[in-house]
Amino acid sequence: MERLPYFIAIFIALISCNESKVKKSNLNKNATYQLVWADEFDKDGLPDNQKWTFDYGDGCPSICEWGNEEKQFYTKRLKNARVEDGKLIIETHKEKFEESEYTSSRIATNQKGDWKYGKFEIRAKLPSGLGVWPAIWMLPTDWEYGGWPKSGEIDIMEHVGHVQDSIYGTIHTKAYNHSIGTHIGQPTFVENPANEFHNYSIEWTENSIKWFVDEVQYFEVENEQKTFAEWPFDKRFHLVLNIAVDGFWGGEKGIDNNIFPQKMMIDYVRVYQK
Repeated sequence: MERLPYFIAIFIALISCNESKVKKSNLNKNATYQLVWADEFDKDGLPDNQKWTFDYGDGCPSICEWGNEEKQFYTKRLKNARVEDGKLIIETHKEKFEESEYTSSRIATNQKGDWKYGKFEIRAKLPSGLGVWPAIWMLPTDWEYGGWPKSGEIDIMEHVGHVQDSIYGTIHTKAYNHSIGTHIGQPTFVENPANEFHNYSIEWTENSIKWFVDEVQYFEVENEQKTFAEWPFDKRFHLVLNIAVDGFWGGEKGIDNNIFPQKMMIDYVRVYQK
């Protein structure tokens, strides 16, 4: 066989070594977490009722209380929540509905997807403009420590239209919550969150919760090993997706009624566990 020039042989060897490292890295990553639940939004129409439940109205029907001075009415209509061309679309409109001036949707995996610990990854493109408040977040399924905020809340991604280039990761507990000004959270810069899809994720274990955008970690909260007041995150939680309008934070700088309708588009939701 003809011998390769020395520098070409070295080049090929380096490529083979790098490919091996990449494969090994991917293998290790896959070995850490296993996919246990997903929605790839492959079927057009209303969100899959085997995976999602609609919250309906302008207030929470159970223990959680919406109450953030928001102005939307959450509906169960295709106009406000639908799967279309491989994407989940949550869409908010300026329109009179019941006693509200805006409509939107809020869907949850409650009793259809509930987990204690895991990696939660959602690929999304966000709405924009003054007054919109999209969120990808988690609430307790069983509320074993009591009503909000005692049983906790995990905000994987929150965004407000008046801070267009930032997203926020936050927790709320009895000891740490916005109603008493002690909530724990951190923003990170995201370029063009309304023009491009980004991966928003957390890794939640018994010891910590870590927040990521496009696989880059920007925040972590550690378990202080005290009481449920600081760390209620040892129970089942479920996912919630919604766009709110106005509210004490979303409407901090008012509402621009010329921006509507606005959409949050979800490419996929994936849940992994160790």
